[in-house]
Order: sequence, then structure tokens, then C-alpha cells
Amino acid sequence: MDENKYKKILTIVLIILVIAVILVVGFVVFDIYRKHYIDSEAEKFIGEYENSIKNNEDVIQAGINVSDNNMIDGANTVIPDLTPNNTSNGNSSSSKRRYTYKGYNVIGTIEIPKTKIQYPILERDSKGALEVAVAYAYGAQPNQIGNMTIAGHNYRNGAFFGKNKQLSNGDIVYITDNSGLKVKYTIYNIYIGTPEESDFMIRDTNGKREISLITCTDDSQARLIIWAKED
Repeated sequence: MDENKYKKILTIVLIILVIAVILVVGFVVFDIYRKHYIDSEAEKFIGEYENSIKNNEDVIQAGINVSDNNMIDGANTVIPDLTPNNTSNGNSSSSKRRYTYKGYNVIGTIEIPKTKIQYPILERDSKGALEVAVAYAYGAQPNQIGNMTIAGHNYRNGAFFGKNKQLSNGDIVYITDNSGLKVKYTIYNIYIGTPEESDFMIRDTNGKREISLITCTDDSQARLIIWAKED
């Protein structure tokens, strides 16, 4: 092969490799940034949420809208307000307030110390909702008797339920509801189920409070299902 031609081919191959490396590095950096953004936004919201419950007053910061109105469909968009919204009767109650995050109603928060995640729990598990937080899927409301199922994406960057595979029996999950009640749940069952499996959602909890966390497996072919019960 002509030496000049060989050099040209080698140059093209090197350029392709450099571009590929840049794309891979760029994707990794973007993924890390995306997780940081998701987590920092959630952390900011939860700080406002907890302060609102603690102080029994309306939050008036961008990004969270609190009111005493009745809950609306979680798929509807609520534009964040910068002023208190008390349109009902002037008697504020944290259990009746409506909290929104990224335009979706919030019914509580979840915290898993082992995986260091803390997110709002959105009222509906729509496609859009699951792109910004975890969401209620079925069953009892937060910290009520029965089983509440919470769904979250398994992102490779570890956001949402991406680190649930690191959890083990005995690990702790905390659920806080809109009244300010924080309940500790202990994981006692972890298994892989089919995407169609749903019996666990309606299991008998014998009058206890339980939660189920569901997410896809890494290959998206099955579900990682985790059960936890109140202490």
C-alpha cells in the first residue's frame, strides 16, 4: 500500500477514535451533571417542603407552590407561584395543602439513607412525572394502613431508583407525608418480577403500613421489587 495512502487512512481512523472518545466523555459528563441537577433540585424542594410543614406557613419561593386547594390531577401543570395562595377559608392545615414540584402534585417524600437519595413522591406515575421524581403507583396513600407502591426509573447515573439494586433486607426507607408524619420502614423482601406482575400491590398487610418500591432491571426486561414494613 502506498505510504501516503496508508497515512491518510490512519489519520481518518485516529480522527474517528478521537471523536468517539469525545462523545463518550461528553455523554458521561452530561449524565453526571444531569444527576447532580436532579438531586440538587429535589434537595432544594424538600428543604422548602419540610420548612413549610414545620413552620405551618406557605412557602413563597420559586419552584414550589403551596395552597389549601383540593388536590388536582397530577398530570396538570401548575405554574410555580411567588405569593401565598390561600383561596379556601384562611384556615391553613398542612394536611390539606397542595404541594407541587415541576408542575406535579406532591403527596410526600421518600428518603433512603443507604443510597443517599431523597425525592418528592408525585401523585401520579405518568411518563412526565417519572422523568423528574418518583411517583405513587397504586394502593394506600403515604403512611396510611395498607401497601403503597412507589415507582421510579432505574437511571444509569444513579438518580431516582437507579441504586435500588444496592439495597438489602434490613435497610431503611423513610416516608414523610404532607401532614409532617415521618415513618420508618424496614426492607424485608427483594426479588425480580415480571413487568406484568401486580399481585404484590394488593397484598394483605395485616393492618400494618407497608411500601413497595418498583423499578426496571438494568436490562429493562424485568422489575426489581422491594417490600418494606413499618417498624
